[in-house]
Amino acid sequence: MKRRSFLTRLGAAGTLGAIGGLSAPAILTGTGRAWAQSGEIPVGLLFSLTGEVAVVERTLHDAAQLAIEEINAAGGVNDRLLKVHVEDPASDPATYADRARRLFIRDNCVSVFGSYTSASRQAVLPVVEQRKGLYWYPTLYEGRECSRNIMYGGAVPNQQQQEFVPWLVKNFGGKFYLLGNNYVYPKEENNVCKMLLGQLGGEVLHEEYVPLGHSDFSSVINRIRATGPSVIFSTLVGDSDVAFARQYHAAGFDPEKMPVASLTRSEVEVAAIGGEAAAGHLSSAPYYMGYQSPENERFVEAYKARYGADQVTHFVSEAAYFQVYQFKAALEKLDPAAVTAEAIRDAAVGVTLKAPQGEILVDPNLHTHLWPKIARWKSDGQAEILVQSAERIAPEPYWAYPGETCTGEGLVRG
Repeated sequence: MKRRSFLTRLGAAGTLGAIGGLSAPAILTGTGRAWAQSGEIPVGLLFSLTGEVAVVERTLHDAAQLAIEEINAAGGVNDRLLKVHVEDPASDPATYADRARRLFIRDNCVSVFGSYTSASRQAVLPVVEQRKGLYWYPTLYEGRECSRNIMYGGAVPNQQQQEFVPWLVKNFGGKFYLLGNNYVYPKEENNVCKMLLGQLGGEVLHEEYVPLGHSDFSSVINRIRATGPSVIFSTLVGDSDVAFARQYHAAGFDPEKMPVASLTRSEVEVAAIGGEAAAGHLSSAPYYMGYQSPENERFVEAYKARYGADQVTHFVSEAAYFQVYQFKAALEKLDPAAVTAEAIRDAAVGVTLKAPQGEILVDPNLHTHLWPKIARWKSDGQAEILVQSAERIAPEPYWAYPGETCTGEGLVRG
């Protein structure tokens, strides 16, 4: 449903980061003393290892686990090792909340890293806020959220669409067919797309939503053939994206003339689609496995060495990886006896790290400054980067809603 790192030690302005999560409850002020005395720092991983989203979430678990292992191999944080507590929420939102409470209360985790979908994040949110904890969420999402208890590592709409939609209109034309799954993320992203198209003089020929897991796109293919759009703007996720891509290819459409432009398709989906069917289509994301940087070369090499030469990295697994290092950099600023979720959060603000995608920064609004990239998929399953932002882009989770702003003090209206 929603998406998927280096061996050198990092400082607050070091090289790379990934991990985060929940803090302790009423005993919050004793958290630092507890792990300072034990010599270990308890952290939680809350990614589904079973169920329908496990195909993606396991890769996020693996990337976060890799970062933890690297940090521990280098001596830990302030000479203390990270002790991992793993829970499997089994792709069920209610179970995410229950397992978050367990990590937060029973295991006394100073942070929890987890989840892929907005539904799972929103299920955990009241638990984290009630317990005054800290949750590190690596996935791109629709914005319109401003919690002081969540560290957001993924792209928000302005970091994916601000350059992408104008580029699509310039290169292919402004007649868009909007196709997504029927839940909050596609609808909010399409609201942003429609706003941009209105500014550019484009038009929406058709807007359509299908259930999660939907696999028969024959009627959609017929409507596309009848309406003749210049771009199919896709927010399909998981199995639906795979099924549609294969049926689009079988229908004989030409991506050079009418590409699928996706906000959600990564190396994971492309591997499932097959290189021939995926080739020629487009995605917008801050990270691709083939991006050339020393940090990314180390990340990919380490990931393959740990999990298998046939495994792929992608723009959510990269965030799951770098968030652990952001957590590490924040902890290194703190007195071990004075660690709380609030202290970790405040110490993380302003942290810069050289992530695989480029140097990133934690904004006061707890979202991350990222490097948008537009890429075309190749038949070998990798992406050819066509456009990269000239500078990292600040996150604006309420970008399409000018009356609201997420700040370091929380949501401001007016």
